[in-house]
Amino acid sequence: MNGAKSLVKTLLASGIDTCFANPGTSEMHFVAALDQVPGMKCVLGLQENVVTGMADGYFRIARKPACTLLHCGPGLANGMGNLHNARRARSGIVNIVGDQATYHRPFDAPLTADTAGMAQTVSQWVRTSVDSARLGRDAAEAVAAARSFPGQIATLILPADVSWNEGGVVGEPVPAPASLPVDGNAIENAARTLRAHGADTLILVGGTAVLSDAHPWLWRIAQATGATLMADFVTAHLSRGRGRLQLERTPYVMEAAIKALQRYRHIILVNAKPPVGFFAYPGLPSTQYPPDAQLQVLARADQDPLPALQALASLLNAPEVAIPDPGPRPAVATGAPTPEGLAQTVAAVMPEHAIISDESVSFGRGFYKFSHAAPPNDWLHLAGGAIGDGLPVATGAAIGAQKQRRVISLQADGSAMYSLQSLWTQAREKLPCTTIILNNSKYNILIGEYANVGATPGDTAMSMLDLGNPALNWVGLANAMGVEAARATTLEQCADLMQASFGKQAPFLIELMV
Repeated sequence: MNGAKSLVKTLLASGIDTCFANPGTSEMHFVAALDQVPGMKCVLGLQENVVTGMADGYFRIARKPACTLLHCGPGLANGMGNLHNARRARSGIVNIVGDQATYHRPFDAPLTADTAGMAQTVSQWVRTSVDSARLGRDAAEAVAAARSFPGQIATLILPADVSWNEGGVVGEPVPAPASLPVDGNAIENAARTLRAHGADTLILVGGTAVLSDAHPWLWRIAQATGATLMADFVTAHLSRGRGRLQLERTPYVMEAAIKALQRYRHIILVNAKPPVGFFAYPGLPSTQYPPDAQLQVLARADQDPLPALQALASLLNAPEVAIPDPGPRPAVATGAPTPEGLAQTVAAVMPEHAIISDESVSFGRGFYKFSHAAPPNDWLHLAGGAIGDGLPVATGAAIGAQKQRRVISLQADGSAMYSLQSLWTQAREKLPCTTIILNNSKYNILIGEYANVGATPGDTAMSMLDLGNPALNWVGLANAMGVEAARATTLEQCADLMQASFGKQAPFLIELMV
């Protein structure tokens, strides 16, 4: 058995059964092993940033890692934008990155690169295998690292000769490290703060604390103490809709965030970081909370928040209390598209347990308050700020849900161009994905950022933010990728197209002119 076969068998034995791939010459023996060893679902992406984004979306829904297959250092580099996003989302991924044969590397062939150095910037675990006999053990340890709570990026670099040489040994699965234990002092300190200052306290949640299992405990604590609940703006995955908390996120715009947080003297962090601006702005602080606010950590990102929340509720004697009903489901909005109208329309027509992949960027920052009364759903956000993850995350999420749930992409047109090849994979895999392209023919977020940083753009600068010369034809682009598509200019048309698409076991794209 060669190293490649031992690698595939080890991955399968360790629970990795899906591979998102864009292979090259160095990985051909691994590709052959994927064919020869049954059990691995292989999904082709036409660009590496699609591959890594799909693995991110897959983990967020399946809650287990997939592996990627990337071609040498440049292939890893192509996928680094969405690996950055996946690391910020705390998704578990095992990257298999091909490399030059160990004896060929000193000759400095064209694709030779500092692959390990690049991997370090987007991975919590990196190793280069140098021996076919221990490749299986390396792979088992990579999977264990990826499974570390709540998820990590593990990158295993695979020289070609380690893959093709005989002597491979299947590695025994390695248990993933348990999440770090709850800190009793942190729980007691939080209880003390909430008893004394509940009305002046913000409980800021992120990570797995925004998933549905945590919601009843958060609500009990908030109702017993008068504290306010809010989600981190860059939270990757929230449970939303009827029966879940009506959480709002901290605002993106710096002035709005400072205003929203200014009254809180205490902030308790649950799987969240202290809120800071995406960027520095002239005349504004980097932090969004008051300088005299006291921050406390109840559960770090690498700690399971549920035991901490349960213990805190018990310490506060917080009784069970029902999460309030958000009211009637909204009706389809009418007329020209607006952010409020689109949010209302999506809430009106989405099927139960839909998955929303939201890369609407500036258009969708206010979607939440108009969509709380939707059926139960999972809402996925861009967590790392590197645009281009919306379409691949949606694609991976559909596969993570085993094609059993409708995925709705709310997708800005400019960022969609970073990874539009995702549509081809959706067509190839016959995925239940409905994409709504928000076509305003510009990088609208950057127009707003010009004002935020105090710059004064002229004609040259504005031309670099214009996507209308020539205009992008998203119906044509989708059709070229094998995806059925149509254009809508009103919310009624958009709703009709969405509802028609939900009956198809195939992707569909709506170009919504905004």
